[in-house]
Amino acid sequence: MVILKSRAEIEEMRKAGRIVAAFHQTIAGMIRPGVTTLEIESFAVQFLKENGAKAYTIGYNGYPFATCASVNDVIAHGFPNGKPLKEGDIVTIDIVAEADGWIGDSAWCYAVGEVSEEARTLMRVTKECLYLGIEKAVVGNRIGDVMHAVQTHAESNGYSVVRDLLGHGVGREMHEEPNYTHLGNPGKGFRLKEGMVLTIEPMLNAGKARMTIDADGWTARTADGSLSAQYEHTIAITADGPIILTAQ
Repeated sequence: MVILKSRAEIEEMRKAGRIVAAFHQTIAGMIRPGVTTLEIESFAVQFLKENGAKAYTIGYNGYPFATCASVNDVIAHGFPNGKPLKEGDIVTIDIVAEADGWIGDSAWCYAVGEVSEEARTLMRVTKECLYLGIEKAVVGNRIGDVMHAVQTHAESNGYSVVRDLLGHGVGREMHEEPNYTHLGNPGKGFRLKEGMVLTIEPMLNAGKARMTIDADGWTARTADGSLSAQYEHTIAITADGPIILTAQ
């Protein structure tokens, strides 16, 4: 069942979204060669606590961390660890905050020092896909219209779109109905209605779309070892257009 939110509830969701956005703005200055993703994880736990929120993902289906830290060929759900980031890496940090019973969810990809042209272009196109999708997230459109914008821009630039990890509704829970891939055909799929709150979170691979899961049961990485990038916002569908609740 898709749970539509009232205007008042969408306003209440802004707090969690603002906290997540502020976290990303802060760590943008922290991510550099020599920093570990475990240090970012520790900062995240403290940051959420100090801002009146908590980490939703700790303990979620057994997941042990407040953040996901996905480096280079890791697509999503990478475990933070003590290995220092090195010059030229790219890392996606994903965080889900719960504040006053509502969820904010956003992932952002960061360059570690100077990165290759390949990595810079992948990051740029992935971010462009996110915002092209958001532009189509208006009342009356279908999810296929949104994801067709994502898919065509990705593929026209030579990238593949991950098929096995999904966007989802957001509200009191991190994962609400509906669920959907970031692929689509215009006019297909469910219709967007006022009050829906959804994630748009394209994951683009420099190589093929196929992924594998590590022995930890969580870490998803490209099957061919190619680079992967992700950008994600939580958005609300309103009569006045999409509202980015996690806008930085």
